[in-house]
Amino acid sequence: MNPYVLAILLSSLGLGTTLTFASSHWLLAWMGLEINTLAIIPLMAQHHHPRAVEATTKYFLTQATAAAMIMFASTTNAWITGEWDMNNMSNPIASTMIITALALKIGLAPMHFWMPEVLQGLDLLTGLILSTWQKLAPFALIIQTAQAVDPVLLTALGIMSTLVGGWGGLNQTQLRKILAYSSIAHMGWMIIILQYAPQLTLLALGTYIFMTSAAFLTLKTSSTTKINTLTMIWSKNPTLTTTTALVLLSLGGLPPLTGFMPKWLILQELAKQNLPITATIMALAALLSLYFYLRLCYAMTLTISPNTTNSITPWRTQTTQSSLPLTLSTTIALGLLPMTPAILMLTT
Repeated sequence: MNPYVLAILLSSLGLGTTLTFASSHWLLAWMGLEINTLAIIPLMAQHHHPRAVEATTKYFLTQATAAAMIMFASTTNAWITGEWDMNNMSNPIASTMIITALALKIGLAPMHFWMPEVLQGLDLLTGLILSTWQKLAPFALIIQTAQAVDPVLLTALGIMSTLVGGWGGLNQTQLRKILAYSSIAHMGWMIIILQYAPQLTLLALGTYIFMTSAAFLTLKTSSTTKINTLTMIWSKNPTLTTTTALVLLSLGGLPPLTGFMPKWLILQELAKQNLPITATIMALAALLSLYFYLRLCYAMTLTISPNTTNSITPWRTQTTQSSLPLTLSTTIALGLLPMTPAILMLTT
């Protein structure tokens, strides 16, 4: 792709998200979401592969539907209350419609069906943008409107997303689909705690972004999209294989890795709010996700593929990819748990 075009598209992505962050008026927020969607579509379709085009079409249709729902709900709210302000969502029908549309935008269950299909058709870098940056703007709106939404709806969305995210990933062999289901499960954790401690939602979103970035950049570095090719990377790069296994366990939420921190704090907060059954369901749903991460770790580090030599490759062509983003995201994805007290001080 032409670098000038790429610069315009990436700056538009940034502009759309910033516009939504900065707005308190529904029309401006909607405009930011639209700029965001329109900027990523050429990036998704740039390879002219039928799968990429199909994924782009699916993504466009779902995002356009969600945007139309947001427009309709905010217009309804403005018609009834007389103002477009986000903080005045007094009409329950409008607020329910808006949370449903935003759930469709970020791929919460049961509006998640587009997410694995779309991610499967994209290359890894565009998939990374879709899984991380594209979640920020809708999440800003969800956090602002969550207090006006029925708590039962948010709890149902959260529990269903963690269950679907864990259950859907069990049978997959494609790594992008596994990461899509992982994303759905993490979104569920963020939504479940939103009404009680929004700062924990932001913490979970931040850690999710770093862990997912580390996973996608690792796959990009090793040019891997399927489990059976993942079994062969140990002979090419043993150090990367070790850190990848740890990143996957961090995504699963095992101590002493970063991914344990948001799960621990969320379960603690749910217990404080007198919701032991919800906390138990969430903890059990996390085990489903953990199973498929362990499956990847097992395939990658504990088995030897029949297709490769059983020794470390003595030579390898040097990669031209920048390793700094991968190093940074992997370090953050593995080592932030000791910072928990400091983070708690900042968030309370």
